[in-house]
Amino acid sequence: MDIRNIAIIAHVDHGKTTLVDQLLRQSGSFRENQAVAERAMDSNDIERERGITILAKATSVEWKGTRINIVDTPGHADFGGEVERILSMVDGVCLLVDAAEGPMPQTKFVTSKALALGLRPIVVLNKVDKPAAEPDNALNDVFDLFANLGANDEQLDFPHLYASGIGGWADETLDGDRKDMSALFDMVLKHVQPPKQIARQGEPFQMLATTLGSDNFLGRLLTGRVEAGRVKAGDTVKALSRDGDRIEQFRVSKVLAFRGLTQQPIDEAVAGDIVTLAGMAKATVADTIAALEVDTALPSQPIDPPTISVTFGINDSPLAGRDGSKVQSRVIRERLMKEAESNVAIKVEDTPGGDAFIVSGRGELQMGVLIENMRREGFELSISRPRVIFREEDGQRLEPVEEVIVDVDDDYTGVVIEKLTGDRKGEMVDMRPAGHGKTRIVAHVPSRGLIGYHGEFMTDTRGNGVLNRIFHGWTPYKGSIQGRRQGVLISMEDGVSVAYALWNLEERGKMFIGAQEQIYQGIIIGEHSRDNDLEVNPLKGKKLTNVRASGTDEAVRLTPPVRMSLEEAIAYINDDELVEVTPKNIRLRKRYLDPHERKRQARAEG
Repeated sequence: MDIRNIAIIAHVDHGKTTLVDQLLRQSGSFRENQAVAERAMDSNDIERERGITILAKATSVEWKGTRINIVDTPGHADFGGEVERILSMVDGVCLLVDAAEGPMPQTKFVTSKALALGLRPIVVLNKVDKPAAEPDNALNDVFDLFANLGANDEQLDFPHLYASGIGGWADETLDGDRKDMSALFDMVLKHVQPPKQIARQGEPFQMLATTLGSDNFLGRLLTGRVEAGRVKAGDTVKALSRDGDRIEQFRVSKVLAFRGLTQQPIDEAVAGDIVTLAGMAKATVADTIAALEVDTALPSQPIDPPTISVTFGINDSPLAGRDGSKVQSRVIRERLMKEAESNVAIKVEDTPGGDAFIVSGRGELQMGVLIENMRREGFELSISRPRVIFREEDGQRLEPVEEVIVDVDDDYTGVVIEKLTGDRKGEMVDMRPAGHGKTRIVAHVPSRGLIGYHGEFMTDTRGNGVLNRIFHGWTPYKGSIQGRRQGVLISMEDGVSVAYALWNLEERGKMFIGAQEQIYQGIIIGEHSRDNDLEVNPLKGKKLTNVRASGTDEAVRLTPPVRMSLEEAIAYINDDELVEVTPKNIRLRKRYLDPHERKRQARAEG
């Protein structure tokens, strides 16, 4: 059977997973009466809850006698380590662009990776049936983006389609029949070349591992494209590291191929196909699985370096161990090392004390998803404020800069520009009308200045602004950047919060806790209305008297407390504060630094 290998790439929420749903349905991958969840490719709970793809997943469909292997890739740059590896095992990409929003930062990120590999994209202008859609403008923006990214003449002469993923149609013209996805299937067969590896089926077996998984029965699983030769269950092969060092020799226990939403055992895999192998004990991502006579490893795609780090520590608060079952530093370390093994964009280092670990990665969202997964598994952690990773080149200190694209109502452009370019040392790159009373602002802002800014941005724009960011490059250190301006309200007592006390404290600032919540000395219960920290007593009850008067015993009405999400809490805290994360609670608390630690942090900040 003929084979085509393609990846679907797009910005977050531009409709990749919904489009793959339609391709699976219309290719006959599901029975007519089969119950299939919406966004079937989003496999874990966090992906479904947030509506984003975090893990790259493969599937396959059959169309006119050709098997099309499709990889659904993450749209967010924080999970870009997945994208960079996945693109190395496909022969074409389908670039999905929202016809209303046009190319966005993550579109730029994944497209630059695809163009650098020499892939020729098929552009699909999705959601053209939206009232705000402007497909012609979006198409022009895509061409400009390709030109800016250094695309060659062949890549600039890209085919394009107009589509509606939710409507289940794609057409070559805007006023087409709008029946089904057959135009997209035919475009893939016409413009994506069959794998070059097919010609190497007679050579010794070689495969580059691109994703790592596990199964309760089969154990460790490695997925990749077969670069040369053939492999079947029972074959003895070896694993080579990137440097060509031998890691292990093992017997392949199963060869699995993607068929619809499931993986099925097959007799033999041949060069060009994307398959999963089982049976290894040590081999991991970027290793080469090869026949015993092969001694050279396949080249693997370099991964962009991490830009932020977060310290994961044990939960040492007075309430430790009440919610979670995994609280020891040894267990936390094992889990983090397991994560770093399968996710090449994450690095884990031990601290001198041994009870905390520095985890480096791409961004706050990536860290937030890792922490959320761990708390759901029963871990209790204390998390520090994210810190930017600096670089030294030729004796000069460099810091990461991000490209920020903001779509905001015209009325709020002034305050957004002032915050980005003034307080946060950013530089304006572009500003133009985006239609429908909105303005698009493009700025280059140091990563340090964006930590904790999103919540402030949503307040400044009354919740109507959209902010997207992506790593842009390195720039000389721009000096100190002011952090959070408000102080916090800190509990001076241990016990259970009292409604009357919180009611009296409301004039001091906004509360993060409600009545009848367990608190302890040092926990942050709210944000102070001024710039200094204030110790308060949230346990102070109403004094009882033997005199009753009208209105004395009226019920206390509290303003609902501010409940932060995990990412919001991590971005909100200062260097002397921690986020306490348990399966049931997210709390903020003070971390009183000893003088040596305070000096070390001051030196790091310059």
